[in-house]
Amino acid sequence: MDTQNLPFVSEYAKSGRASCKLCKDKIDKDELRLGAMVQSAFHDGKQAQWYHEKCFFQKLRPTTEGDVAGFENLRFEDQKRIRDKIAALGGGVVEAAPAGKGKGKGKKRTAEQSMALKDFGVEYASSGRAMCRGCEIKILKDEVRIKKVDYTTEVGMKYGGQALWHHAECFAKLRSELGYFEKGEALPGYRNLKKEDMETIKRLLPAIKAEEVPVKKLKAEPKDEADAKQEAIDEELYAQQQKALFKIRDKLKDADIKKPEIHAILHHNKQAIAEGVDACLLRVCDILTFGALKPCPKCGGQYVLQKSAYVCEGQLTEWVKCLNSETKPPRVPAKVPDHIKQQFSFLGKYKSVVSDRVIKYVPPSLSTTMKKVKKEEELEEPKIKREKPPLYNLQFVILGKTETPKDQLKDKILKLGGKVTTKITNTVAAIISTPEEVERMGSRMMEAKDMQIQVVPEDYIEDAKGGGAISYITSKSICDWGSDPHSRIPQDEEKSKSKKSIYTKSVPSKVTLKLKGGLAVDPDSGLDEVAHVYKRDKLIFNCVLNKVDIQTDKNSYFKMQVLEADKGNKYWVFRSWGRIGTTIGGNKLDSCGTVVEATNLFYHHFEDKTGNSYEAHRSGCFAKRPGLYYPVDIDYGDEKTKKLAENNNIKSKLEPAVQDLVRMLFDVDTMKKVMLEFELDMEKMPLGKLSQTQLQGAMKVLSEISNLIANGGSNPQFIDASNRFYTFIPHNFGVQTPTVLDTVEQIKEKQTMLESLMEIEIAYSLLNADTDETKNPLDGHYEQLKTEMHTLDKSSDEFQRLCQYVKNTHAATHNQYDLEVSEIFKIRRKGEERRYKPFRKLHNRKLLWHGSRLTNYVGILTHGLKIAPPEAPVTGYMFGKGIYFADMVSKSANYCATTPANSTGLMLLCEVALGNMMELNQAFHVTKLPDNMHSCKGVGKTQPDPAGSYVGKDGVEIPMGAGVTDSKLRSQLLYNEYIVYDVAQVNCQYLFKMNFKYKY
Repeated sequence: MDTQNLPFVSEYAKSGRASCKLCKDKIDKDELRLGAMVQSAFHDGKQAQWYHEKCFFQKLRPTTEGDVAGFENLRFEDQKRIRDKIAALGGGVVEAAPAGKGKGKGKKRTAEQSMALKDFGVEYASSGRAMCRGCEIKILKDEVRIKKVDYTTEVGMKYGGQALWHHAECFAKLRSELGYFEKGEALPGYRNLKKEDMETIKRLLPAIKAEEVPVKKLKAEPKDEADAKQEAIDEELYAQQQKALFKIRDKLKDADIKKPEIHAILHHNKQAIAEGVDACLLRVCDILTFGALKPCPKCGGQYVLQKSAYVCEGQLTEWVKCLNSETKPPRVPAKVPDHIKQQFSFLGKYKSVVSDRVIKYVPPSLSTTMKKVKKEEELEEPKIKREKPPLYNLQFVILGKTETPKDQLKDKILKLGGKVTTKITNTVAAIISTPEEVERMGSRMMEAKDMQIQVVPEDYIEDAKGGGAISYITSKSICDWGSDPHSRIPQDEEKSKSKKSIYTKSVPSKVTLKLKGGLAVDPDSGLDEVAHVYKRDKLIFNCVLNKVDIQTDKNSYFKMQVLEADKGNKYWVFRSWGRIGTTIGGNKLDSCGTVVEATNLFYHHFEDKTGNSYEAHRSGCFAKRPGLYYPVDIDYGDEKTKKLAENNNIKSKLEPAVQDLVRMLFDVDTMKKVMLEFELDMEKMPLGKLSQTQLQGAMKVLSEISNLIANGGSNPQFIDASNRFYTFIPHNFGVQTPTVLDTVEQIKEKQTMLESLMEIEIAYSLLNADTDETKNPLDGHYEQLKTEMHTLDKSSDEFQRLCQYVKNTHAATHNQYDLEVSEIFKIRRKGEERRYKPFRKLHNRKLLWHGSRLTNYVGILTHGLKIAPPEAPVTGYMFGKGIYFADMVSKSANYCATTPANSTGLMLLCEVALGNMMELNQAFHVTKLPDNMHSCKGVGKTQPDPAGSYVGKDGVEIPMGAGVTDSKLRSQLLYNEYIVYDVAQVNCQYLFKMNFKYKY
């Protein structure tokens, strides 16, 4: 694992400037210091919070030395002491040992056990906000709760521990996992409980005898005599080597060796210079002890010891580090320059002996490893199943004078898991009041009526104790109004909130930008009212840079503008930076006396961040440099979001159903939802500003990854390509590490994303295009679609026949939803009939289904169904790049990407000229059909019964028979697929508006 991603760090202090995070005293130079690596709030990276060794273990709890970066570079005796401390604190809290016989008998706890016990505690919940980490249900106010301080969470790492609370019963079930084996009476805070609660804790948490502690099972497998002997030899040799290395280090330090001499030794032995004098000194000590390291054979880079091996620091390409590792890297005898020998007498007789360095590797803890691979969205099920209280998450308002005092009613509601508020909002489940108050109809009761919130009597609380709280709101209502109470119950988001990073919870929503000269001034500059982005001829001094590096967990942005005052000759350079999709980052505004000073500063920062001059970038000669930023090729000009005007004085000439369809097709919110669904960074890629160059470049990268998958590419190759893809298309990963793209499923997903983005670009450009002001905007955008549309009469034979086609061909395996036809539009795309005319003479023409995401339909109607471009990967196309159709409606419906929350989808029914079909039972990459073939058919085991087909007067078959299965057919496909490789063989006939009725 990359040491940069380890949670802790150890080293000898480089200077005496740092202060201990706990005691605030200075940490002396060369003193051993331990640190927690926490996310910086000001830049996309981590920084160490340093502690004295003795202070560190009071605030933090590493579970293994494998979690501590730099541990391998400590003195042997320091390693041993820290290792013992970690072991003593990591075994959980066990039953205290007897103190001995005689007077003062009792049980005595070690200092480490006493320290570990402080991580636990029991108390009454002071509010009802905390969530139990076992069952993930909120702990009610005044309920007994038990804490375990966690040091591995983001908050715990930053602030020296985070109290995670549990119900007493949940804690008891998880006690082994939480490391508590002592009796309940030993919990800090136990003596402050009521007598009955003391008894409950005592019953739930009996002491577990030492021999029964499950931790013992985690001990390593017993070694045979030979292994044990070899381990002892290695341990002895390791100790000798560490002492020999530090003997050289101490002599060099005592002789006050300086940076030039250290660099001279490294240069003389062809070793790379590290960042920082101490790191360079460590390299010198390594080569003087074991021999000079030969360069990496893969990239010529420098090997450096990192935990488990010597790892190459070089670059394989400008996008990816080498990270080639060797436990026994090749070495040659080290040499000391003559002038250094003369300067340091103890080196005069130095003679290098090449030897292998013993590496003692301990892997990082499971929690550290899992943080690397686990995504924020992959939320687990609760560890403990627990029934929610009857009124859990229900909010109530008490109005008027009730028989029971309001304080007592409130207390009852809180104990049943509910909440009492004073403000009437759309999240209030019910009003608790009396018939007299309903009759009086005061202003607050009127407010409840306007919001359609039911009023229930106070005995509702008693009735709800046994369950059915929401249904009782309706049945016990004492008013004549009320909507479905379910719609007013807020979803419990505590689980997802607890998983969110502290750096993503408060990311501000997008602000409205003020445009001047077609360019937006960043409002964070504070100058958006008084300045504009400076332009010189066609040269715009505005840039956005991106840096994605999966190996070092970077997903950074850097934005810069030269600003010119609207009045007067004032100039500024504004810079902002950070991690995409988080609050991490900062900004700086530099005031400049002249425009030359401002532009020169802009040029300087651009070259510093990218390694390229701004002129080279503008002229298309940009070359990516390792570890540096890359410009994002997107139009950052007019970022205003245009929406379809709902209120327009000009009456639309369209049918109401067609009007609704146009509204749906051009719905900006739907487009934004799609982009967020794909984890895209909406700030870097605002709607309608996607560069086709950028999208095509990303598509080529996907093709490259597809080829790597097919040919067994190496991990660095996948990382290289993934870094490039995320640079082209900025993604929002929050604080999670960007995902390596190395599977067929990921390529399919990202390809779908790019295709959707291209279609969204078409829709948004049409939405922003000027339309005839004498017409209703809906009519104007309808004309842009270049497609005639009218609704079919629902009582017509044509409508009924097509609905029967839907009903009959819903596949049995696609049973998660039912399809309900809302509308059928007869459509006629401009120019498509003329293009299709030659194929009308072709035999075997069918009406077939095609499904696609809602946001794709503006592009489909405007330009027709298209075949994937050459730069698109072949992955995901079972029979090559073509237009795919189905005769089973649900097979195509699955491509509509609907959800229970967004259940409306659109589907096409197209006349497809199939002619002679090349029939296949398994995947085959078709690049060119045989001369006598017109299409391809993937033959499925289940297909519509041919006896149920309907053939129209025009000779077109509607394969609307019910599905029949041929169990003898040996095929990889469950259902038929039809593929044509010429867009002219398709004539779109109908557009279906479907309601996907999800069952679960």
